[in-house]
Formats: sequence, structure tokens, C-alpha cells
Amino acid sequence: MLTKGDDYPIHQSAEPVAYSGTDRNFYDRYWFNGYNADATVFFAVAFGIYPHLGIMDGSISVVHEGVQHNIRTSRHLGWERMDTRVGPLAIEVIEPLRKLRVRLDENEYGISADIVFECLAPAMEEPRFSRRIGQRTFMDYTRMTQNGRYQGWIDVKGSRIELTHSTFRGTRDRSWGVRPIGMSDPQPPVPALPMHMFWLWAPLNFDDCFTLFHINADEKGEPWNTAAVIGQLGDNAAVEHFKNPRSELEFKPGSRHAVAARLFFPHRNGSETLIELTPKWRYFMSGVGYFHPEWGHGMNKGPLATSYDTIRLAEIQTYLPPYLHIEALVSARMTSPDGRVRQGFGVLEQLIIGPYQPYGFKELLDPAA
Repeated sequence: MLTKGDDYPIHQSAEPVAYSGTDRNFYDRYWFNGYNADATVFFAVAFGIYPHLGIMDGSISVVHEGVQHNIRTSRHLGWERMDTRVGPLAIEVIEPLRKLRVRLDENEYGISADIVFECLAPAMEEPRFSRRIGQRTFMDYTRMTQNGRYQGWIDVKGSRIELTHSTFRGTRDRSWGVRPIGMSDPQPPVPALPMHMFWLWAPLNFDDCFTLFHINADEKGEPWNTAAVIGQLGDNAAVEHFKNPRSELEFKPGSRHAVAARLFFPHRNGSETLIELTPKWRYFMSGVGYFHPEWGHGMNKGPLATSYDTIRLAEIQTYLPPYLHIEALVSARMTSPDGRVRQGFGVLEQLIIGPYQPYGFKELLDPAA
């Protein structure tokens, strides 16, 4: 089956682009977040293609005046993976690796947007995420991450938010490969293994540089995928990659959400850069489909479906699903080995499920003391 993608030099096998290996969980996803420095506005976008499930879906969330507005949409894919529109939501690559556009057309929910992401630094390829549960592949994917700025507008029920390069920063990523999508497997591997995930991601913005940090670790605290970067702004600016970065978290009692975090970037000469994060408030990732009970990524919602709901952030006092997976808006203080201090801002994404010895978690969702 030939499609538009076959006219681009993007083939990865002897098959047409429409076919993506043999794993039913293959996916291809766009992700964006954006926010202003005073953390009064936040938005997130997820857009996924699942060729072996025949589904394309997308979501956009906007936090405005303390309310998280969530629009989710899904359609049957057919064959054309290059047609990146689902209902009112569309993604356009204006200039690969530099500029992309997100559009949300006017709809019955009163939320619309025209947002352009423009890079401030090169896209960073992260170490390949490969993980098995027993004999079965759980994850095997590649992700690239890129910090940037935004221009455009978002309209929330008649209240127009102007996005300008001077005020709105954020991060986008592109990932593709294998990870759990759609309905759960009706026959899990035996013997049954406990569910576990320890994930932190902290893309941050400073006046003259950007930083990236992520960690996946096992229940004993041993990292199985981690990376950190400090880079100057600009196309050809210097970028330093760090081996063995580490983190320390302080948790809100009775939850699995951090009230403070410290990130350590060890330089090759033995010195260390410290970044201290102070969370301000939480954005709930279920807004764009992550762990949503009805609108999870790759779920079959029919030929075309769209939904809308809201979350009043101040009313959510629980950390239990679907409120476990969050991005916390944070202020950041970076102290370099020479004593220089920079002030910045960004997000700290957190997903901690199951036992994790370093912080005393022993069950699936037991809270911090």
C-alpha cells in the first residue's frame, strides 16, 4: 500500500512506509508543552499515530485561571500517516527540526489555537529506551527533545492568550518505536510481575542556556536510562552531555508528588552543577491521554470522536490515578562550579508507580510518610 510518505526518503525497511515492523504496539508521537515565566498559563499537546492499530489521536490541554481545559480527539487512521489532522486538531512541520505548527480549529467547546514552535537549540537525541518485563518487550523507542519558544494565540471561551517569543518557552519531543498503547494485553506474561515505573523529566530554560534531565530507574534505584545536558542557545552553540546525573526528591507527605527536587550534573573534571527546583502547581497528564481510563493513547473511539472536560486544579487533593502522572511547573536555581547562579523555569514531570527502595515505597501506590 503506497502512501504520501513513500515519496520521501524516510523508509526504514524494504516495506512501504505504511508498515512499521511487526509489533502491534508501534507508535509515532509528537509532544509539546509551553508556559510563561510567571507560570500563569500552561499548555500541552500530544499527537500519536498507531499504524498497526489503525488509529490516530491527539489532545490539547490549556491551563487558564486555575482550570485545565482538555480536548481529546481520535479517528481511524486508514493508510495515510502523513495526514496529521484529527478532527479540529492538526500538526504541521514547517521546517524540520526547527519550526512546527499546532492548530486547533474553532469547535463546540469554545477552545481554539494557532501555535508555532520555533527552536532555541538543536534537537537532542536521547539514549534509546529499551526495557523488557520478563521475556516480553515493554519499551523500545527513540526520543529526541528540543527546547524552544512560541508565537501565536490560544482562545479559551472568548479569553485570548497571546503567545510571544519573549514570554513563552517550552519543550517539544518526538518519539517513535514500541511502548504500551491501546487496550491492555488480555494474556500477560507469567509469572506475573508487579507494575513499576520511576520516571523524572526536567527540561528547563535559562536566559543564556537550556538544560535537560531524565531518569528511568528500577525498584532498587538503579538507572536503566538516564541523560543530562547543559547547552548554550543557538544552532551551533556548545552542548555538554553528562554521564551519571542524579536527583534527590522531597515528597509531600501522603503523596508521590515532589515538593522540592535537586538535580546534580557531574562534570568530567570532578566538579558538579546543582539545579534546585521548587514546584508551583501541578498539570495532570491525563489531560492529553496519559493513563486516562477512557481516552488512553491508541484506544479505538470509532471513525471520529472528540471529547472535552475540565479539571479545577485547586480541587484535586489526591495523587491517585488518573492524577498520579504530572508535570509540575517549577522555578529553577542553577549553581555552577564557579559559584555563578542562574534563575530559570520549566517543568518537572513525575511518574512513580510501584516499589522504589530509595524513597521507601513498598507497594503499588503507597504514599510518602
